[in-house]
Amino acid sequence: MRTALTHRVTAVLPLVLLLACQPDSAGPRLSPAAQGNFSFSSAGWSAPVNLGPIINSTAGDMNAALSADELSLYITSTRTGGLGMTDIWVAHRDCIDCDWQAPVNLGAPFNTTGQDAGPRLSNDGHLLFFQTDHFRAQGIFDIYVSRRDNPNDDFGWGTPVRLGDDVNAADGSQQAAFYLQSAEDGEGNFYFNRATLATPQPEIYYAPVSRSGETRGPAVIVPELNVVAANDQHVTMRKDGREMFFSSNRAGGSGGFDIYTSTRRSVHEPWSAPVNLGASINTANGDMQPSLTANGRTLIFTSDRAGGSGGFDLWMSTRSPGGD
Repeated sequence: MRTALTHRVTAVLPLVLLLACQPDSAGPRLSPAAQGNFSFSSAGWSAPVNLGPIINSTAGDMNAALSADELSLYITSTRTGGLGMTDIWVAHRDCIDCDWQAPVNLGAPFNTTGQDAGPRLSNDGHLLFFQTDHFRAQGIFDIYVSRRDNPNDDFGWGTPVRLGDDVNAADGSQQAAFYLQSAEDGEGNFYFNRATLATPQPEIYYAPVSRSGETRGPAVIVPELNVVAANDQHVTMRKDGREMFFSSNRAGGSGGFDIYTSTRRSVHEPWSAPVNLGASINTANGDMQPSLTANGRTLIFTSDRAGGSGGFDLWMSTRSPGGD
């Protein structure tokens, strides 16, 4: 049974992967440009821009997460110098207008000889979620969390801890964690995708998770976001919990994977029918793994479109606040 699940989940991996915390007065540094402003103009998203040869390599560079102060960028990469098939790396810059420094491998115990991927930071910078198949069969993932006291220290992370069985089902493969830390009064604030033998194409789930990164109840599927037989995955969300983006290979898109958006009036209400972001973002290639910045203005995503450095590169698009 394990062999069958491994085979069926691994079959989608090239697309999916190629795809003591408390409120803290010493929280992540925030520049004015990183402050939230959730009133946006109707101009839509700008033409995507490649993040360039410092961040992107001739290998696969994917699955990014930008810190709240926008000075640290966590990525998944297959570049040389790693410990396994995919590793987690972090790049730093000294200011928002400064150039990125070369990514540095996060090292053990985050990275192993297996596939380690999907880094996601909490808004307060104390938690880092990611997925690994190191402790299960190849291609079968669980989600882990690490904690740090100093939200500005990219190498101050503690030993990762597996999230409980509420998230990591024994018969499932769990990936693409997203933690909606600022909307904890909703029914669920932790989103991820899960594939099982019964549903080999990943579907989006949510579960309640505490501020310290501990599960508080079983995960449930989000029915309004999933399409039967489609690979629906990799949620990212505005920090007020009212707008989300995810990628899917459902029918009607522009390419293998497209990025979709959905909204809701409050964290207590269901999501609207997903809408394709259209030609401003999506191409005939694979466009996936969206990650929204803390201020809601920038979308970083993975694509193998023309103009990149390797098979998969990281790209970004921005939108202006209302009135700009």
